[in-house]
Amino acid sequence: MLNVSEIIEKLKDIISKDGKNGKIFDKDVASALALSQVNFATMKNRGKIPFSNILDFCAKKKISINWLLYNQNPGSLVDSTDKYWIRYYPEVNVSAGGGAFENIDEYESLEVPPYFLNMLGGKENLKNIEAINVVGDSMEPTLNSENIIFLDKTKIDVSRDGIYAFTTNHGLFVKRIQRRVDGKLDIISDNKDYPIQILDKSEVNVLGKVTSTFGMIY
Repeated sequence: MLNVSEIIEKLKDIISKDGKNGKIFDKDVASALALSQVNFATMKNRGKIPFSNILDFCAKKKISINWLLYNQNPGSLVDSTDKYWIRYYPEVNVSAGGGAFENIDEYESLEVPPYFLNMLGGKENLKNIEAINVVGDSMEPTLNSENIIFLDKTKIDVSRDGIYAFTTNHGLFVKRIQRRVDGKLDIISDNKDYPIQILDKSEVNVLGKVTSTFGMIY
C-alpha cells in the first residue's frame, strides 16, 4: 500500500483535475475529505490514513479505492469483477459405473468464463449450479471420464428427457433418463455396451440436470 504522502499527492492530482485553479494545498485535501485542517495535519504527521473519509471521497468521485491506496490498474479491477464462480466438489464422483459422495461439505470455487454463462442459464442462475466429476465410460462419447459436469439443481423433473445426476440404493450416477408410458424410467447409457435399465421413479433421487460441460451444452 502507498504511504500517506503518496496518497495525499494522488488526492491532490484528483482535486486539481476537478477544475480547481492554482496549486493544491493540504487544506484543499482536508476539505475534500471533510476533515478539519488540524485533524488532517495530525493524521499526516502520524502517518495515519483516514480510511472512512477516503472511502466516502472515492465513492463520490467514482474512483477505485484499490487504485488510490495500492496503485492498482483500474482496468484490471474491472476484469476481476467480470468473473463468476460456482461451487465445485472435487471429491464427488458421479458415474458412468458407480459413483460416490465423499467430503460433500468440501467444495472449491470454480471460475466460469463470461462466454459460458448462457449455457448455465445466465449469471442469475449460478446459485443453482454445482460442478462435479465424471468417472467411467458408460456415457461415452457424450461424457468422458474426468469431465467436469454442471448440474442445475432446480431441474429435477424427469418428465423432460435429458441427462441427469441421481442417486439410487447402488450409488451416484449420471445417465440419460426417459420417462416411459407406464410411468417408470428408462435409465440409458450413451455407450451402447451398457444395457438400458428400468427403474421405478421412487427408486431414483434426482440431484439435477446436466446442463453442460465446458464447451458443450445438453
